[in-house]
Amino acid sequence: MAFFAGEGREQMRRRYLEAWRKFGAQEPLEPLERQLAAVIAEHPEYIAWLESGDPLQAEFTPEGGRANPFLHMGLHLAIREQVGTDRPAGIAQIHRALAARAGGAHEAEHRMIEPLAEALWEAQRSGRAPDELAYLERLRRL
Repeated sequence: MAFFAGEGREQMRRRYLEAWRKFGAQEPLEPLERQLAAVIAEHPEYIAWLESGDPLQAEFTPEGGRANPFLHMGLHLAIREQVGTDRPAGIAQIHRALAARAGGAHEAEHRMIEPLAEALWEAQRSGRAPDELAYLERLRRL
């Protein structure tokens, strides 16, 4: 996501934590902070952990068996950005249809996360841009 470009892991994580702190304190939020606080609020299972102080240095490896909450929430934000801009073209319609079947936008995003993660992983592995057509096809099969 462009708004995190050039940030290290700790700096990015601090953005989430600060947005959540400001949200809880009812302080004014910047537009990005509103997005971060909204995605955190939709994941109550992460809130106590985020507020514990542990998140800055936490490690998430496949061997550890713990999903990375920051990755999960970041993929939500990426999908929201894609839907908001309809890029790749057609994703907004796919999201609307999936949300209608799945019971809401947030549940639709949860279903869309795995195809997005696969597309990003394949792009990283191949050193190329994500294959938007393959990604859209995966989404259409949901």
